[in-house]
Amino acid sequence: MSAFAPDCTACPRLAAFLARIRRDHSDYHARPVPAFGDPRPRLLVVGLAPGLHGANRTGRPFTGDYAGILLYETLYRHGFASRPVSERVDDGLVLTGCRITNAVKCLPPQNKPLPDEILRCNNYLRTELQALDQDAAVLALGAIAHDAVLRALDLRRRAFPFAHGAIHRLSGLTLFDSYHCSRYNTQTRRLTPAMFDAVFKAIRHHLERS
Repeated sequence: MSAFAPDCTACPRLAAFLARIRRDHSDYHARPVPAFGDPRPRLLVVGLAPGLHGANRTGRPFTGDYAGILLYETLYRHGFASRPVSERVDDGLVLTGCRITNAVKCLPPQNKPLPDEILRCNNYLRTELQALDQDAAVLALGAIAHDAVLRALDLRRRAFPFAHGAIHRLSGLTLFDSYHCSRYNTQTRRLTPAMFDAVFKAIRHHLERS
């Protein structure tokens, strides 16, 4: 198992890309981004990877760019966050019963990690999942996050296909699927606030029954 390594350079392409970002933006975090939130969560939210001017800049998942707007608004509405907006790491926001991480901890070029980079980073996600209580919920934002969760649990992806709103009973955990709350998905209405809210209602229902 692998605990999070804040200076990990295991993926040469990503390490070189981040070094270039640090040269161009000396005030950016531009390193692996750690998980954020409750250390003993009942809900683990798994995204894809840090955004260039979001988590890669601020050092906190889904913070500082468009992708986090709907996520933090919804977390707040369902009682997981102390405020509806996540702006920077020192803004005082607190997550309760929830933790946010990414399948890939480093910013990839064009927001597209390569398969070997997803695989190399999967041990970090495996460690995060193994730390959860057996009745916990996991929310995968997008198919890549969904597949990364299954890989980390040594489960066959074919047995648990990704679909927005799907609920998968896994080995002690329950996996919920949603389209990623990216700018593209929300602006094209592929993912609406109502659709996202419905996923969180299902998560709350599950946690209240557990």
